[in-house]
Amino acid sequence: MNSKIAEDQSVTEKKNKEVKSVNTITVRFAGDSGDGMQLTGDQFTDTTAMMGNDFATLPDYPAEIRAPIGTLPGVSSFQIQFSDSIIFTPGDAADVLVAMNPAALKVNIPNVKKDGLIIVNESVFTEQNLRKASWQNNPLLDDTLKDFNVLKVKLSELTKNALKDHPLKLTEVERCKNFFALGIMFWLYSRTFDYTIDWIQRKFAKRPEIVNANIAAVKAGYNFADITEIFPSQYCVKQTRLEPGIYRKIMGNQATAIGFIAAARKAQKTLFYGTYPITPASTVLHELAKHKNYDVKTFQAEDEIAAMGATIGAAFAGEIALTGTSGPGLCLKSEALNLAVMAELPVVVVNVQRSGPSTGMPTKTEQADLLQAMYGRNGESPLVVLAPKTPSDCFQMAFEAVRIAVKFMVPVIFLSDGYIGNGSEPWKLPDVDQLPEIKVNHPLQPNADDQYQPYKRDPQTLARPWARPGTPGLEHRIGGLAKADLTGNVSYDPENNQKMINLRAEKVERVAQDIPELEVFGPEKGKVLVIGWGGTFGAIYQAVNQMQAEGKSVARAHLNYINPFPRNLGEVLKRYETVLIPELNMGQLLNLIRFKFPKVNSEGLHKVQGQPFKVYEIQEKIEAFL
Repeated sequence: MNSKIAEDQSVTEKKNKEVKSVNTITVRFAGDSGDGMQLTGDQFTDTTAMMGNDFATLPDYPAEIRAPIGTLPGVSSFQIQFSDSIIFTPGDAADVLVAMNPAALKVNIPNVKKDGLIIVNESVFTEQNLRKASWQNNPLLDDTLKDFNVLKVKLSELTKNALKDHPLKLTEVERCKNFFALGIMFWLYSRTFDYTIDWIQRKFAKRPEIVNANIAAVKAGYNFADITEIFPSQYCVKQTRLEPGIYRKIMGNQATAIGFIAAARKAQKTLFYGTYPITPASTVLHELAKHKNYDVKTFQAEDEIAAMGATIGAAFAGEIALTGTSGPGLCLKSEALNLAVMAELPVVVVNVQRSGPSTGMPTKTEQADLLQAMYGRNGESPLVVLAPKTPSDCFQMAFEAVRIAVKFMVPVIFLSDGYIGNGSEPWKLPDVDQLPEIKVNHPLQPNADDQYQPYKRDPQTLARPWARPGTPGLEHRIGGLAKADLTGNVSYDPENNQKMINLRAEKVERVAQDIPELEVFGPEKGKVLVIGWGGTFGAIYQAVNQMQAEGKSVARAHLNYINPFPRNLGEVLKRYETVLIPELNMGQLLNLIRFKFPKVNSEGLHKVQGQPFKVYEIQEKIEAFL
């Protein structure tokens, strides 16, 4: 806990309120789309990071730009778990829910622990708002909330009273109530509000009246919690013992963008990112666009097909070429992506997965694009598929995607998801000098016989040479028609077609010799191995670690590399009686495992609700096999 708290935050000693030390806390902010819940959660998270706690977050918001005010589809929420130990999930259920209106309360009751604290904005529990939220009766006046500790706070009225002397419109005053609620939470969990005040001053520097009002609201909320008798205790979560280093809060999509920049700098190349905006991948573009000083070129195309075509052009020109999308966009990119397969160009495609099919639930998470990434193209068209496991891991795997693409001259799909991309956690800044080298060799002249052979391969990686267009003597044919071995000329020869397909498949398989073996945490053999990919990592990590502490025979492993699999995967799987594979789909990795390793007893745990796994869901399934 920060020892220096501003004067306005001083705890009234005469009350002698108890400060309880706790290990882990989960907080959930929920309200209307216009109530600033994502901003509130971000500020609470940033302060938590500054105070040295480990944390994980879950922003959850509607797809509509602005759903009708006060309705269930318009509810936006932000959940954070922070702890004095290492954690990887935003928590199964909240210890405290801040509900800004009746709709937020109704939607989020299932997300609160029994006996948890619910702070409600009593000011807006009017008959009209209750009706909008489909409440038959006022839940604050009956026994609906009997299983919780409920604190009824007139947030709207208290905010208006705190800002009565500020020259703001009534609508602007109402928007400040999220900062009043934030001040309450800062007091309750012994957080300093210094960082938020500094942020407000920077964010609204051109409108001093907004700066003064928001600061006043934060302080008023803090002092209200301090003075009122409804909070008998404060809580304190001690700093987490992290590895020494410099840390920052990072979101998954931010880490993805920074990983790509680092890779391009290592390769001493321009980074080109061609994309069409789509939720939840758009923030990768936003982040990259901030860094033009690192020779980053961003291109917002008119559609997904144009973005893919431009990216292939950048790869052909010899630059680090990336494109980003989500599941529906990957469908549109697939035809042109097959051109990159045929031309054997180092293109990286980011897919931040969301709930489908079709438009589906754009702001909800899922892992249902795995088979699309593996097989969603015509013909025999293998490519490399990677998946990060946490927000900070996006940096390492984005870097790795570029490294593999360039080394093997092969397209790579980077499978993130909305949970990872929008979530955040502490990230230890890497030593850039320790990052792997990315060597780019563009041939500068023809072979000794004065004939350039664009498909003459490296004997180890099977990569073809990457000749930049315009290099004298290195002119060559490019396109989607079948290529002749060595020359790259159009070929309809059956034997040649078989050979080239075999070579492209073998090249992808050889990537397995260039990636780490699968690491297992827990007993080397035993009853159950839980194996996951992507955003299931956090829930699996905590579920298995808790059960191992209880002496259960269970181990865990996680796949960052899906095509090809790590070279020791089969050997690992056969050492366990049951292999459990939790996925946010109907069993796509499960089917791949069963196809490649039919003798392994593999079972699935499937969830397609647009929400990540809870720790208890995985533990219950493990227990069934023990």
